[in-house]
Parts: sequence; C-alpha cells; structure tokens
Amino acid sequence: MRQESVIPRLGFLIVLTSVAFSLTAYAQTAPGVSLQEQLNAQYKLAQVSGGTLVDPGTPLAVQKGGVISVPWKALVLCPAKFQDNTLHVSSGMCAAMVKDVSSFFRIGDKVYPTKIEVNREKAKISFTVVACDSCNGVDPPTSMKGQVVFQFPKGYLEKADAGAIENTIGQVFTISNDTQAQAQNDQSQQQQEQQSAPQEQAQAQAEPQTIQLGQSIDQVQAALGKPEKIVNLGPKQIYVYKDLKVTFINGKVADVQ
Repeated sequence: MRQESVIPRLGFLIVLTSVAFSLTAYAQTAPGVSLQEQLNAQYKLAQVSGGTLVDPGTPLAVQKGGVISVPWKALVLCPAKFQDNTLHVSSGMCAAMVKDVSSFFRIGDKVYPTKIEVNREKAKISFTVVACDSCNGVDPPTSMKGQVVFQFPKGYLEKADAGAIENTIGQVFTISNDTQAQAQNDQSQQQQEQQSAPQEQAQAQAEPQTIQLGQSIDQVQAALGKPEKIVNLGPKQIYVYKDLKVTFINGKVADVQ
C-alpha cells in the first residue's frame, strides 16, 4: 500500500519540477524592450521626403566638430567614429570622394536624427542626422546629412544601460532645449497678450467715438452700434440713437444732431 501511494507523489513532484523549470526558462528568454526600441523612443526620427523635412523629429545640437556632411541625395556617407570619448574624423578614400560637395557640421548646428542602427555583434551604433537649414541660417537650404558611428568595447551592448548609451551619444549630439525655450516664450507671450487685452479694451471704450461727414452707414454702426430707431425717407435716412441723430443721404453722413 505504501509503494502505491509513493508513486503518485513522485509523479506529482516530477510534473511540478518540470513546470517550475519551464517558467524559469521562459522568464530568462522572454523578450523585453530592446536597446534599439529604447533609443527610438528617446530620439524621434525625422521624416524626410526628397530632401524636405516632413516631420523634424527630436531636435539635436552638434557638440563636436569633425562630422562630415554631404547633400541629402548623396549615396555615400563618410561617418566619423566616436570611441573612447574621442571623435575621429573620417579620412582616406571616402573623404576624398565627397571633398567637392561636403562640409563639416559646426558646433551648435541644429540637426535631426533620421536613422539609428544598433549592431550588438560589432558593438557599434550608427547615428545618422540631417541638418535643420532654417535653424542654421542656411539660404538657400541644402539639406545636408551626416553620420557618426559610436564604437563600444566588445560585448558592451549586450548588457548596456540605455541611459549610459544616451550619455555617450549626447557628447556628440545633445537634445536641444530650443523647443522647450520656444514653448516657454510662446506661453509668456500669450500671458502678456491676455493681460494687455482688458487694458486695450478699456482704453478703446474710454476713447470718444468720432462721427464725420461722408462716413458710410457701416462706419457709423461700427462706432456707435445699432440705432434705437431708423427713419427711412428714401434716399434720406435718419438713425436715432439715445443722445444723437445721424442723417444719411445716399448712404453717407450728411448731418449730425
């Protein structure tokens, strides 16, 4: 009898152990938010059509010189390399090929991200941007683009913290505060307008309304409002107000009493 009761217990323990092992394995392999997804959430990519910004995305400011920019239609990008807190300028054949059409982004230039690629195997992140020509005072606009490859130690991206990665990217492209400053300025201007509106309205009400010979009926009504009575005598009309009578002939002020 004892042997028969032990067998079901052993079977139950085996099943329970199997379920626990499966849950542990699932927890270890369950997909989470990838580094690529976190960066895409932090940096909204700009939408560009034919070299024209349709949606600018997250505004950035260039923090280091040495990033080669080429026209938007160019097929070749010569990326700078950021490694060990140092920006290495692209050189060699690539730089020579685009020499006649390229320039360098200046420190402080405004740009927008257009593409972010995370390569865990090679421990690098490619960061492509397009210039905000209207922000940088470029006329006519040229829609220049550039790229920086952020190189990390082997295996670093496997367990990298998104915040640390963003700090590294921020050494070259920092999120611009212009949008926040502009929003604050717009809010301040709106408050000033709201405060000044009652004053302007009171001032307008305090100023005496002037009626002149030759004014039209619309002009008089704009100044005095609608009359209490209208006496219509054909080409001659008399608008009667509380303390005033305005006589019109052929739609023009001829007399005021």
